[in-house]
Amino acid sequence: MTDLTRLTLTEARDGLTAKSFSATELAQAHIAAVEQARALNAYVLETPEQALKQAAASDARLAKGEAGPLEGLPLGIKDLFATEGVRTTACSKILGDFVPPYESTVSSQLWRDGAVMLGKLNNDEFAMGSSNETSAFGNVVNPWRRKGSNVGAGAANAIEGNHLVPGGSSGGSASAVAAHLCLAATATDTGGSIRQPAAFTGTVGIKPTYGRCSRWGIVAFASSLDQAGPIGKSVRDCAVMLRSMAGHDPKDTTSVDRAVPDYEKAIGRSVKGMKIGIPKEYRLDGLNPEIDALWQRGIDWLRAAGAEIVEISLPHTKYALPAYYIVAPAEASSNLARYDGVRYGLREQGRDIVEMYEKTRAAGFGAEVKRRIMIGTYVLSAGYYDAYYLRAQKVRTLIKRDFDDAYAAGIDAVLTPATPSAAFGIGEKGSADPVEMYLNDIFTVTVNMAGLPGIAVPAGLDSQGLPLGLQLIGRPFDEETLFALGEVIEQAAGRFPVTERWWA
Repeated sequence: MTDLTRLTLTEARDGLTAKSFSATELAQAHIAAVEQARALNAYVLETPEQALKQAAASDARLAKGEAGPLEGLPLGIKDLFATEGVRTTACSKILGDFVPPYESTVSSQLWRDGAVMLGKLNNDEFAMGSSNETSAFGNVVNPWRRKGSNVGAGAANAIEGNHLVPGGSSGGSASAVAAHLCLAATATDTGGSIRQPAAFTGTVGIKPTYGRCSRWGIVAFASSLDQAGPIGKSVRDCAVMLRSMAGHDPKDTTSVDRAVPDYEKAIGRSVKGMKIGIPKEYRLDGLNPEIDALWQRGIDWLRAAGAEIVEISLPHTKYALPAYYIVAPAEASSNLARYDGVRYGLREQGRDIVEMYEKTRAAGFGAEVKRRIMIGTYVLSAGYYDAYYLRAQKVRTLIKRDFDDAYAAGIDAVLTPATPSAAFGIGEKGSADPVEMYLNDIFTVTVNMAGLPGIAVPAGLDSQGLPLGLQLIGRPFDEETLFALGEVIEQAAGRFPVTERWWA
């Protein structure tokens, strides 16, 4: 029998339907894989007992012919999603051992459809980061290694020079999927935190249109930018996952009341005659030649499939990154004001309530979170609101208008690189100059600023044998077109699974 953990989500679904194995066997195989891969630090909490209980219930439903769309399929859940009775910390010390008495809407829909939870996945603290190095639980390690790397197995080697970041903030989700520690995972994307780690790990990740998935029960970073989505092993897997994750939620005022399509039906759909925009502003000075060559291959693959390639202009792209790093910290400073040591989580003692606030927030928040709170508070302060925050929101409107104009002119989707490079080494960026780390989001933040859907699909390997991804950006609520185009790239490039389990 094929190693069960190496199956895609849809292969596992078909195997369960055919009774080739049971949900319990599938869960046991993944539980064992998670136990053997702790050197990757992808999981911050394992829930094997709950997984086996859910798997047994799935086997009973499968036997009765009452299977749900995700029946018996083992998933990982990013530690930003509230899980009833299961610790949820956003990977921050300030939440301590918080155990929510409620379930996020997205995860509740996964359990409704029969999915099995293997545990909570590591992420950058409060989703603030591009490398999963800011987590209170420590770095996540990318299961990919540079060609010729001779680092041995085991946690002792996990943060020595040859190991790579998995991207962030959803680094635990991407690493776990790439290392076959779950069939798929939930993730969130505020400025690229699904698409960038997917590109770094050879997995597929889609950030749906803002409002497509409920934000209720997801720890907030920047409320007008945050959006949940899946990371999977294939485009089809993400299509299956998104159908279960999406849907209107009256508890979330930003949730859109719109029917959720059967995204899997878009797989294999013809892309002939579609117009694909190539934004000239994304051809940056000094762009990595390997990224540029990858982009050209993607253009050639889509042209060969019958799509028309059109150069377009998105003139306000150059302002997207600075505008994002005003809007996102401003919203973060507001959202994180609730963590004060009074109601839940960490509390440091002080002589009075002000000192308690100060000590609690100083001890509970990491350096990157503190940095963004300070930036956000500054740009919202009297005298600076108009100069920074209001101006950034005006730029955001112009960025959205650029995309609206392109789509009004007949463009069906936009093709760009997903990242400016392949995965980099742990500790290699950001420690001395945080702006260097922020530049990793240069191709992704426009999608969040405009509220559009975007998908990252693995499209090749660089000279060091590391995966590289391409990004497709679609019209609002047209994720189906992204799945159709993404599958064309996937078929042309092939999938890029990790083959060497050096960590076990």
